[in-house]
Order: sequence, then structure tokens, then C-alpha cells
Amino acid sequence: MSDNTLGRRGLLRTAVAGAAFLPVVGAASTAAAGEPHRTGGGSETVFRWLGNSGWRIEGNGKTVLFDPYITRFPTNGFDASTRLTVDTDLVDQHIGKPDLILVSHSHWDHFNDVPHIAKTKRVPVVGTATTCYLLQAMGVDPAQLITVKGGEVLDFGGYTVEVVASLHSRNAKHNYWAPGTLTGPPVKAPETIGELPEGDTLAFQIRLGDGPSTLLTGASDFVERNLAGLRPDIAMIAVESTARTTYRYVPRLLKALDYPRTVVPVHWDNFETPLTGPAVQGSKVDLDGLVTQVRELSPRTNLVRPEHLTPLRLRA
Repeated sequence: MSDNTLGRRGLLRTAVAGAAFLPVVGAASTAAAGEPHRTGGGSETVFRWLGNSGWRIEGNGKTVLFDPYITRFPTNGFDASTRLTVDTDLVDQHIGKPDLILVSHSHWDHFNDVPHIAKTKRVPVVGTATTCYLLQAMGVDPAQLITVKGGEVLDFGGYTVEVVASLHSRNAKHNYWAPGTLTGPPVKAPETIGELPEGDTLAFQIRLGDGPSTLLTGASDFVERNLAGLRPDIAMIAVESTARTTYRYVPRLLKALDYPRTVVPVHWDNFETPLTGPAVQGSKVDLDGLVTQVRELSPRTNLVRPEHLTPLRLRA
């Protein structure tokens, strides 16, 4: 157990088995005068990184999955003709007993395993209209689908989900990979990664019981105004590419989130390597850049580098 006084709102107690900690270099304090300080009295939430931006999150007797891409198959340089495949045994082994699935957007490395989980576990899925149309085409019962746009605050009884309209990252030419939205279910179920358009991008802020509030992101861009007032305890921040096409991504994001007490970098591993092996950093992601900027701009933020499937236990 490691107790660290962190950030603007008092004590965040963390117990981590096997996760690699970057040095505790804290969060810039911007709290209003007289703001009450929390003292670690909330319940524990357990996070298991599923690689890429994916998480299995457990607390208050509930399990929430975010962007669960576990199969992780090769695509020969993101060849759009690569066929979709699901390793059902591997997926089933690592998802627990989910109560809800959250999907940031519909690219294969976030969406691929969701239809299988939704159909076999019969759990609700929250996503954009495009995500829901694709799931319908792939055999998921429409009654399980919750279409959102951003701005909704959903109460599921024992946990809440706030939906944030967000943006996808872009390549070095400022273009999106597989952009587009759907206006209805496709006639034929998608069979290749190129048949899964982005369909707009969402972020989610969740809180299980009185555990820590956690912002989940699936891409390295955002709308500053949409983050106003969120002030998460924990921010799972997608790492930008080395091309850095988003203007001042890290400084603007930290400021918009009021300098979270804990930052966990995500979407930095090579998601074509097995989830069951150690995380291997992707060749075109700027993990070092994110770490350096957080240390400089928010010197009391707790930076945590996650490891695949390793429990990360946090309290508010």
C-alpha cells in the first residue's frame, strides 16, 4: 500500500500489484479557496488495463468495460482489407462479468470484440449512433443499445456515466483514418477493419459508488469546452502520435481537466502484440513526450504506467 498526498483535493490512496509507477511528481493545485479536501474515505475501484485504451473496471459490485479489444490481430500496416476475427476464448477469459460496455468509437481496435461480448453476456452497450448501427448489423439485440451524443449523465444504479462529445486524433497530414458516420444499420455485417468507420468519438467519465471519478479517453484529441467542470480524480489519457498534429495537446488537456491528481497514459502499446504478454510501446506514439510534459506542467500529478491485465486499485 502506498499513500501519497496528491493534487488539489487531498489524499488518494493507491494499492497496485505489479503496475509500473513513474515517479510521483504530483498535480498543480488550482483548487478554489475553501474547497473541502477529500481524505480517502471512498470505496476502492479496481482497474485492469486491456491494452490500447481498453479497461475492465470493477467497484461497488459492478463491472464496466471500456473499449475492450482483447483479440489483437495483425493488420499488415492497418490494411483496410484485413478481416475481422475474434478470439472468443481469450475474450471470455478476461472480461469478468460485465454489467455495461462503453465504446469510444467504432474503429476495430476499440470495437472488434464488443459484438461478441454483447451477444454472449446480454449486457447494454453505450455508444454513438454509428456504433449502435454496426452492432445491430452484427446481431446484437437493439434493446441492448444505448445511443448517446455527448452531454448525457446516465444513472445505472450504483454507478454513473457522464458522456463527453470528443474528437479522434489525426495523422501527419491532418486526416482521419476511416472517418464517416452511418445513418442506419449496414445491409451486410462488416467483415474487414475498413468497414468499421469511426462514427464520431466519445469520452466517458464514470464513478462506481463513492469511488474515484475517472475520465476514459479513446483518442488523442478533445473539445476543451466539453471538459469544463469534469475535474476527474483520474484521467486515462490517450497518448498522441509523434506527429503531434493536435495543437498543444497535453498542456490544453491538463488545464481543461484542472490538473488531475492521477494520470494514466493509454493507447501507447502496440495493439498487435498479445494482450497476455508485456506491453510493447508502439513505434509512432509519444509516450515520453506526454510523461515529460505532465511532469513539467503538473509537478504534483501521480503518473502511473499500467501493465496489461495487472490490477490497479484506487480510492477517491
